[in-house]
Amino acid sequence: MSGWLYCGLVTDDVPDRNTASRATDRPGDASPFALGLLLRQAHWRAAAVMGEALRPLGIELRHFAVLIVLVNRGPTVQRDLATATGSDKAGIMRVVDDLERKGLAVRRSVPGDRRVRAVEITPRGLELFDAAHVAAEPLAERLVAELGPGEPEKLKDLLTRFAYRADDNE
Repeated sequence: MSGWLYCGLVTDDVPDRNTASRATDRPGDASPFALGLLLRQAHWRAAAVMGEALRPLGIELRHFAVLIVLVNRGPTVQRDLATATGSDKAGIMRVVDDLERKGLAVRRSVPGDRRVRAVEITPRGLELFDAAHVAAEPLAERLVAELGPGEPEKLKDLLTRFAYRADDNE
């Protein structure tokens, strides 16, 4: 049955006034969830494209996310890797296990606390990290191909300001 139920009749043009705008994932959605849904859709699209770049290198985006943290911060304890990548303890352990098996990272004891182990990128991991950037370049260009001149930079600027609000850094 399509349309709206109104006084026992089905009509196509009378919305229920007691019903809030329902969230959809369609462009132009006016619900309060619209921005989050668009960001989710954009993330899925970008993740699929970047996953395509990483696949020939034998890693997934979750592995690359850890390598990014290790390159930026140096040796990092697993608890901090989980926080930095938005993963849970079990998930980060699996990713680090994968990276160790592939020779891309190693766990080392932390001086002063033998219970804690820091994860460190290996030279092979650093080579793969650099190769991933080379592999991703043409795919990243394809990702923004439908945008006009200057729009990829504007989009990146807006997303950076949105994701890293000034008051979050204080």
